[in-house]
Amino acid sequence: MDFPIHIPFVEHLGFELIRFEGGEAEIALDLGREHCNSFLVAHGGVTMTLLDVVMAHAARSVNQHLPDHGPGLVTIEMKTSFMRPGEGRLVGFGRLLHRTATMAFVEGSVYTGDGESRVLCAHATGTFKYVRKLPTQGRELKTLQRKLDGAGSD
Repeated sequence: MDFPIHIPFVEHLGFELIRFEGGEAEIALDLGREHCNSFLVAHGGVTMTLLDVVMAHAARSVNQHLPDHGPGLVTIEMKTSFMRPGEGRLVGFGRLLHRTATMAFVEGSVYTGDGESRVLCAHATGTFKYVRKLPTQGRELKTLQRKLDGAGSD
């Protein structure tokens, strides 16, 4: 299934959208070496990104009937608990708990393994704000440049 919106970072990580409907979303990731920490298990940042994206998609899924799938979402806050290392294939599940006109309250879980051997790696709750899409024409990626004038002097 294609993601409803283009998110370059999500594409770069290799996330796969499995389900996106009715206040729920499911996203998977086959871990590669580039997704791992020094212990060769899922880096916490990858796990948290999977949670963030699956929760946002769960919140956005209720607006599929609107043009461009409705307003976008930005993360206001997220609380994550890690239970065990993620290995192999990670699957994230997100569920919209409550929404208002401008806010969504969501929970998400990341599991590793399949079927009966599936185990919980991490769980999160998050608050997201629905925001209107801003025009992006003419925007370009800019590199930060530092002035080194005076470097090395006190």
